[in-house]
Amino acid sequence: MASKYVSMRNIKFMLNEVFNISELVQHQYFNGHTQKSCDMILDAAQKIGTKLLNPVFTEMDRKPPELDNGEIVVHPQVKAIIREFGENGWISATFKAEHGGDQLPILIANCCNMIFCAANYSGSVYMGLSAGAAKLILTFGEETLKNKYVPNLLSGKWQGTMALTESQAGSSLADIATTAYPTADGHYKIKGQKIFISAGDHNCVENVVHLLIGRIDGAPAGVKGISLFVVPKKRLTEKGELEANDVAVSQVFHKLGYRGAPITELVFGEKDDCQGYLIGEPGKGLGYMFQMMNGARLEVGLGAAAIASAAYYSALDYTENRLQGRELTSKDPASPQLPIIRHADIKRMLLFQKSVVEGSLSLILQCSRYEDMCEITSAEEKERWHLLLDLLTPVAKTYPAEMGILSTSQSIQCFGGYGYCEDFPVEQHFRDMRIHTIHEGTTGIQAMDLLGRKAIMKNGKAMAIYLEEVNKAISAAKDFTKLQPLAKQLEDAIKNLQDVTMHLVGIAMGGKPDVFLADATLYLEMFGSIAVGWQWLLMATAAAKALEKNPSKSETSFYEGKIFTCRYFFAYELVKISGLATRLTDGNPLTMEMETRHFSD
Repeated sequence: MASKYVSMRNIKFMLNEVFNISELVQHQYFNGHTQKSCDMILDAAQKIGTKLLNPVFTEMDRKPPELDNGEIVVHPQVKAIIREFGENGWISATFKAEHGGDQLPILIANCCNMIFCAANYSGSVYMGLSAGAAKLILTFGEETLKNKYVPNLLSGKWQGTMALTESQAGSSLADIATTAYPTADGHYKIKGQKIFISAGDHNCVENVVHLLIGRIDGAPAGVKGISLFVVPKKRLTEKGELEANDVAVSQVFHKLGYRGAPITELVFGEKDDCQGYLIGEPGKGLGYMFQMMNGARLEVGLGAAAIASAAYYSALDYTENRLQGRELTSKDPASPQLPIIRHADIKRMLLFQKSVVEGSLSLILQCSRYEDMCEITSAEEKERWHLLLDLLTPVAKTYPAEMGILSTSQSIQCFGGYGYCEDFPVEQHFRDMRIHTIHEGTTGIQAMDLLGRKAIMKNGKAMAIYLEEVNKAISAAKDFTKLQPLAKQLEDAIKNLQDVTMHLVGIAMGGKPDVFLADATLYLEMFGSIAVGWQWLLMATAAAKALEKNPSKSETSFYEGKIFTCRYFFAYELVKISGLATRLTDGNPLTMEMETRHFSD
């Protein structure tokens, strides 16, 4: 296995030269941190990845969780991982000091998460679920709930989850059937079933705390009747002891990949003794849950980028050392064979992977910086960052997930037949990657969110601000002669996106909402390619600035590599949007016109 799974040089380039972390930490909210301390945190994260997570990457896959006597047993290393994340402040890092946090910029925290996910995706996910649950309780819960649950979640003693999905409802959350019955004691009796709950039960924590959506008995149908509850596996008695809360594990799913973390089916209230505690106001549960869900969507995108990163560095290591073939111009069969990285098609596949990995990471870090700016600004400026974050979240979730599948596939291709075998880790990366287009809302759900809500919200205000941001990058790139053709290409792409958006909005205004959203997934694909093109132009501009300072030979190679990869992305990937634009505007609603009977044999 290749020892490298992520580029620390690239992460520090992103932080220091693209997203200007030194400026961010000057704000009072982050004033406990400096560029130097952030570097130390990143180095500590790399040590955890290398020493704690990566050594059991394969073993956790080969020995997946099992249901044993009503409890899920996971790999024993999970206990050490959660202890490290909890006791040493990784779960609470971005929380406010008053809650035991470090007020670490999300920009830095997500770079650390990138390292953890790339080292061992299954081992990394426990932390994010607990942090998301704790944040949701802090934001909307009463003091009693905060005091009872948050410290144990942040310390890693208890595991947090999101309990949304039900078998009969799937992504249609308006159709959930889990019911909460009020009692005279102030709590609710919960009855129902949830499926596909990540880390829904395991033996490496004292308790599991479910953030569960359900419908209070008698509540109206649809999303307006959904409320949010804290439902622990074990509830606290008045004496402060833990007792069973009638939450049962009915099965653990055996999965294609991502096998080191359990995905469960849970039954609540089978014995009519499951207590749940309302968070916030009745009927507002789905709105509350979207805070955790949106954070999780960015984590899914980050995880996909990280897995693609690990696969890319495995492929890079292999192609640098695997000897096969000779130059096409060589006529001497006795001449030495070449490392396959010297062949043009291998370079193409590696460039594709590098462009996806680093472009995806940059987009996620862009969103992370917007999250940080929301924390330290107010009024109109805060609204600006919120709108950008809302608009880009479905893109930052989906582009790494969809393109990550293709990227890890190209990693396998670089290995040839070996890549298809368990001798090398890329087959596991490919399997681990596949869940990300499904987790936290499928690609189709994200597409309808982007086109049907985000692109048109507030009369297109978010889209207008986004265009301003991209045009700033285009303007900055035009200062460098070598980047001017790329700037012009992105300028044309943005104009194309505007035309397509206006065309589709016109269809919606014409009373055809079904046709408007029929090809929303293609619109998301187009939007994603342009957004990542924007990020690559930002990186290329930063690299061009650095090259003007005559850096060392190795640094020159790094910066030139950035510009080459940007050129590759624009020449091989961004050009594909023209076909998508044609399809989105050709006025032929093929999928709407085809009837189900046409699929019959």
